[in-house]
Amino acid sequence: MLLLEKGARTFLADRQLGSSLAVVAGAVNAAAFLSVGYYCANMTGNVSAFATNFVNGKGQAALIAGGLALSFLSGAMLCTVMMNAGRRRGENAIYAYSVLLEAVLLAGLSIVQIVWLHPSEQSIIAPAVLSFLMGMQNATVTRISGAVVRTTHVTGMITDLGIELADWLGTFRNKMEAEKHTKMRQRLWLHSQIIGCFVLGSAIGAYGYNRWPASFLLIIALFLGALAVQAIIANALGAAGTAAQQRSD
Repeated sequence: MLLLEKGARTFLADRQLGSSLAVVAGAVNAAAFLSVGYYCANMTGNVSAFATNFVNGKGQAALIAGGLALSFLSGAMLCTVMMNAGRRRGENAIYAYSVLLEAVLLAGLSIVQIVWLHPSEQSIIAPAVLSFLMGMQNATVTRISGAVVRTTHVTGMITDLGIELADWLGTFRNKMEAEKHTKMRQRLWLHSQIIGCFVLGSAIGAYGYNRWPASFLLIIALFLGALAVQAIIANALGAAGTAAQQRSD
């Protein structure tokens, strides 16, 4: 699910990718909110908070909200630079490497918190790093799926779901070709599942952070790392098999 790109992707690959990373985004978002009261996966609220606090003269709160938005932007930019460079080199697993980097940085943040920080000594640094990583993740998913899948926020998914539900209800009055109807049902299922997985991830994040405030992010990092390593190994095995076939020919 981290190897195929855009037109080569299947509905199953998009569903697996979206569901897995939506759980991660929901969990990280909940953990960030519980730590300092700011969300790090979706930036709409932070941008609004920046403007509102700035107008109301709350400079520190405005800087925090604006800093999180800039961190998200920086993560998306860095990830895109990496992916563009990897695609120029013909690296098929560049998206998997991006997710692996996200996992490594997330694990590093968790280790820093475990070793040096007491759970009650939270600062804006952790949410800023998490916003950066969520920017990376959203850029990765957007690029690999051709903007079909989003995982760090559900506004677009709910909008798409509303449009598709309206279209689906219209099919009871106006008949539709079987192929188009199948694709519509697939999109309905895809967006519904991603939204559900984000909600599930948020619940997991709330429970996990309250139970293991310092080490919870390490658990998420291990899950992300497993997804990335699996794709990297599959790509390596596929490349080795292709090379062997060419030698035999």
